[in-house]
Amino acid sequence: MYIAAIFTVNLVAMFTRDLQTPRTAAFLFGPRGTGKSTWAREILGNAWFVNLLQAEEMLLYQSQPTQFRARVLALSKDRWIVVDEVQRAPGLLDEVHYLMEEKGYRRFLLTGSSARKLKRGAANLLAGRALLKYLFPLTTHELGSTIPVPQLLRYGALPTSVTAEDDELREAYLRAYVTVYLSEEIRAEGLVRNLGTFTRFLEVAALAAGQVTNVSGLARDASISRETARGYFEVLVDTLVGSWLPAWRPRAKVKEVALPKFYWFDPGVLRAAAGGFDNPLPADFEGIMLEHLVLHEIRAHMHYANVKGTLGYWATPSGTEVDFVYSQGARTVGIEVKHSRNWKNSFRKGLQSLCEGQKVQTWVVYQGEEEMVVDGTRVMPVASFLRRLHAGEVLGG
Repeated sequence: MYIAAIFTVNLVAMFTRDLQTPRTAAFLFGPRGTGKSTWAREILGNAWFVNLLQAEEMLLYQSQPTQFRARVLALSKDRWIVVDEVQRAPGLLDEVHYLMEEKGYRRFLLTGSSARKLKRGAANLLAGRALLKYLFPLTTHELGSTIPVPQLLRYGALPTSVTAEDDELREAYLRAYVTVYLSEEIRAEGLVRNLGTFTRFLEVAALAAGQVTNVSGLARDASISRETARGYFEVLVDTLVGSWLPAWRPRAKVKEVALPKFYWFDPGVLRAAAGGFDNPLPADFEGIMLEHLVLHEIRAHMHYANVKGTLGYWATPSGTEVDFVYSQGARTVGIEVKHSRNWKNSFRKGLQSLCEGQKVQTWVVYQGEEEMVVDGTRVMPVASFLRRLHAGEVLGG
């Protein structure tokens, strides 16, 4: 049973995705439910689809991958060939490689919600012959600002959540996403030995999201070993549920925090994993959720608009911190995110420290309604900041 099949949801709106159609073979990765198959069917409507979520197709191509070659050879080279959830039959990548090299086929789209089997199994990743693309949950640019920020903070931006008829369905979907994800993606791929231990770790990791990650402390809280915790984080990264935000360390003379932070791919999924639809969350968790939303939008914009550069956070042992720092060459942008609806000059403390001895363009994103410029720092309501981000005014092109 698949997540989208659990609910009968009327699609009240269709949203144009910012992901550009590849001109040649490509991997398209993204967490389950982001809309990879829907996007492929809309953009590549005449494509031949192989859906490895269907057990009969998965078993056929796992046991007889040459059947794939035979069927492709009967198709025109101008036709796209889409293999959904390619990690379920990684042997097909050898066939794709052969068809590209020996037969001149170039239009392959290989989607996946997990890279773990491909990486751990030493699968043929086509030696750079295929582009690497990602599909994120919906962005405010794709939504056309039709969904209010409070809804995105509570229920996230997965298409089924956004288009659900009411909040009760959204909560049910997100709870099921976490539990079905565990049973389907984790159990089916045999990624962990003890599902109960992993479930406990998942809640602890959710409650620690967006904070400097002390793996040893988190392992103690989850009653597991440090190495087990490290392995579980690898599972979350490989299955695209979350990713590390590295510490930005530009100045050799300044002692800076080196540990990374772990962020989940969607605020709604994070809330469900932390138990936030059933129990009160820590007082600062809404601010963490806002950081997750802003980071999601930044990462999606950078990928879709092909914005070069690196993204991290900056902090010192004394507690001075800037949530996000983007850099490319001599250009540096500092972004501080505050859940408060009221402006305070103290919001600029970390940005001021970051600017010492270097030129930094600075932004504060907050929940208030007024746009301001305070000593060169642009202060923006969330929606206004995100519009400027997607217009190319924050990071540049």
